[in-house]
Amino acid sequence: MSDRDVVGQLSDLELIVEAARQAGEIALGYFRQSPEVWWKNEGRSPVSAADFAANEKLAAILRPARPDYGWLSEETDDDAARLSHGTLFVVDPIDGTRGFLSGLELWCVSAAVVTDGRPTAGVLYAPALNELFVATADGPALKNGEPITVSARPDHDTCRLATAEDMLNGFEGDFRKTIERVKHVPSLALRLAMVADGRLEGTIVKRNSHDWDLAAADLILERAGGALVDLSGHPLTYNRADVSHGELCGAPVARLPEFLRQLAHRRDS
Repeated sequence: MSDRDVVGQLSDLELIVEAARQAGEIALGYFRQSPEVWWKNEGRSPVSAADFAANEKLAAILRPARPDYGWLSEETDDDAARLSHGTLFVVDPIDGTRGFLSGLELWCVSAAVVTDGRPTAGVLYAPALNELFVATADGPALKNGEPITVSARPDHDTCRLATAEDMLNGFEGDFRKTIERVKHVPSLALRLAMVADGRLEGTIVKRNSHDWDLAAADLILERAGGALVDLSGHPLTYNRADVSHGELCGAPVARLPEFLRQLAHRRDS
């Protein structure tokens, strides 16, 4: 039996885990080695040789294994043909490229399977941290093979929150006093995973995140007892024509109503 036949027999989760591991090891080979860098989005976003190499590995494993699935990657030119696929791969070869290029360990490979607009399998692999997060739509969220759950800190306790300073403007004074704003985490996917495993009570996400930043982490957070929603409290839909999103909040389900109440001024503005 060929390697391609073996890969083709893996479950969706097993397949994306294998692809993420291999892509992550390739990216790790470039880490702190000053890879060549280019700029995209009118010079606002860096992309490196490591991003492209990891993307090539993901595509080489995933696309032949599921030729009937669509494809959406940050580092592949978007093809509207994906909209005709009920199921597709959504990948970010290196989430947190700025941190990666700065030598910070807070970056990961993100890969998800999305069906009918929602993730059904997701993996985040952070090789520099030796952390592997996985989830399926009908199973637990796991970190390095062990179940994880969101924080159960009570509302009146200190709330560890990952967000930009200006996002806190408008929070009520008493509520803001409970906020412990954590140091910036350059990978949005890992930020959401830190909510999933209880290291954070929440994160507020600025507008213009994308499907590839969010899909895998969204599922992992959901299966750990949290949720990623827009400021009206609605879950996200993936594989739309526009893959960018507005302001979002990720938190334990029990904490979401209070966060959304504090953010209502941003929703209504």
